[in-house]
Amino acid sequence: MSSAAGRPEPQQNWTVLVFSHRPEVREAITLAVGRRPAPDLGRVRFREAAGIADVLAAVDAGEIDLAILDGEAQPTGGMGLSRQLKNEIDDCPPVIVTVRRRDDRWLATWSQADAVLVHPLDPLTAAETVADVLRRARSGELVTRS
Repeated sequence: MSSAAGRPEPQQNWTVLVFSHRPEVREAITLAVGRRPAPDLGRVRFREAAGIADVLAAVDAGEIDLAILDGEAQPTGGMGLSRQLKNEIDDCPPVIVTVRRRDDRWLATWSQADAVLVHPLDPLTAAETVADVLRRARSGELVTRS
């Protein structure tokens, strides 16, 4: 994209919330996704959350462009939290849920997540999944409850 003066237009930066009660899981997610998941997207700024209250406050305040939730988090997992967010928050941001077993992907469907990642996270797959979800959000393809 270019402006009328021929200068490139600035790309949007994204705030991605990463939720897990385990710091090593949050780190694995942020490292796999990276600060720039795709050349056509702006930079990603990660915001970490170890507790549900932090996730709810950030999403409710509209501070998040995407949430990546650990499906194995304790005491409440990311799948239940995803379903809660999707059912209770107007204009809920897109949600990606991480799972430990490929066979658990069906649970993410129940959670109403927009996408699923399976541990161990492959950096290429993680970046592509995040980029796809952000592009769909930017284009308005992901419809939020309002």
